Amino acid sequence: MWLSVRVRSTRSDALGAAALVVFWSSGFVGAELGTRYAAADTLLAWRYVVVAVPLVALAVACRTRYDGRALGRHGTLGLLCQCVYLSGVFGGVELGVPAGTTALIAAAQPLLVAAVAGPLLGERPTVRQWWGLAIGLTGVGVVVSGDIGSGGAPAWAYLLPVGGVLALSAGTVLQRRWRPAETLLASLTVQTTVACVFFLAAAAAAGRLQPPAGAGFWWAVAWLVILSTAGGYGTYLLMLRRVGATRVSTLLYLTPPATMVWAWLMFAETPGPLAVPGGLVCALGVALVLVGPRRRKTTTVPAAEAAR
Repeated sequence: MWLSVRVRSTRSDALGAAALVVFWSSGFVGAELGTRYAAADTLLAWRYVVVAVPLVALAVACRTRYDGRALGRHGTLGLLCQCVYLSGVFGGVELGVPAGTTALIAAAQPLLVAAVAGPLLGERPTVRQWWGLAIGLTGVGVVVSGDIGSGGAPAWAYLLPVGGVLALSAGTVLQRRWRPAETLLASLTVQTTVACVFFLAAAAAAGRLQPPAGAGFWWAVAWLVILSTAGGYGTYLLMLRRVGATRVSTLLYLTPPATMVWAWLMFAETPGPLAVPGGLVCALGVALVLVGPRRRKTTTVPAAEAAR
């Protein structure tokens, strides 16, 4: 019985990892779709309105209860992982930071998480995993090297995606350290509500709260809501609870190659000549981190504990 439980768990983790890469990369495609019709803060504001309203209604219907500590923790995670992270990434791109450079900056997140996760979470990477992290970062650099150059952005604009990545890394470590007992629905409800208020206030302050009338904008919003928010961030939280901060962050190395596949399918954007070799290097780095060493002895798991 313990063997079948382990096999099912391994398959679930593999499917979850694949889903995380696909859903997380869909956000870049949704951003390209949406910013064709409106500014980034307008797009993000209405994205979170569409997400937060049904989540709050569902939480009320399910009689979800929170204490002050849970609200504080999930509010903090929402500010870090959604508000600050997305503001930094979208703000940097809007000011002219090349998308490839932004992706390369974001790819440093696994190294940041690994460096912090050890002393705080007891998830100290092995030598093999450190090699995997370094190789994965090298692969991302190969994939996006064609985008690195002068994008016409002021020097300080590059600090925005850096700040966003630092915020996401901090939120990842805090999420894993706190190990909140609330359900995924409860977590998402608080965090998306915080993000909704944040981006509504930002768009209103800039005078860009009014959404465009065209259907294309709402198609992009639906894309971001279903794939990026519910799929991407929901899978991110789920995998974070299952496999740990270092491993789930390392999966983000595969986001740039996956995004190129999305762009090729949807916008006929041909990947650069370094996309395939860079993607293979990324895959090697991820494999080194995620594939654990073989164990000589296996401890039998009681049926009751396996069921839990």
